Amino acid sequence: MPLKPPLERLRLDKWLWAARLYKTRSLAAEEVDLGRVSVNGQPAKPARELKPGDTLSLRQGPVQRELRVLGLSAVRGPAPVAQALYAETAESLAAREAAAARRRMGVEPADTLAHGRPTKRDRRQLADWQRWSASADDQG
Repeated sequence: MPLKPPLERLRLDKWLWAARLYKTRSLAAEEVDLGRVSVNGQPAKPARELKPGDTLSLRQGPVQRELRVLGLSAVRGPAPVAQALYAETAESLAAREAAAARRRMGVEPADTLAHGRPTKRDRRQLADWQRWSASADDQG
């Protein structure tokens, strides 16, 4: 069985999936279509061909990451192999650590809100409040 020559170029969405930056290839393609991934400072399409040495800028949630492509792989392998396909810039690592520290230190205001349906107790309190406010309006 002859050995395959190393890849010189690979589709962007396929590389993002193989590098384990996104769980599925279709999710990677969707993120690229939404404009969250750029190659060498230019907006990209999922079929854009990557080569070693390219720089990627991608946004994952609130975090902006800057990566340099070191290798290409069309196969999704184990995490250590996938992490060898790219190198993250020092500025990107520092920004990601700072964002993680801010998340640990601060409480998200939306987390304090009650989610979902009101409980029976909540409904009773709401009904009492509505009765009280309606009677106050009638006396005016």
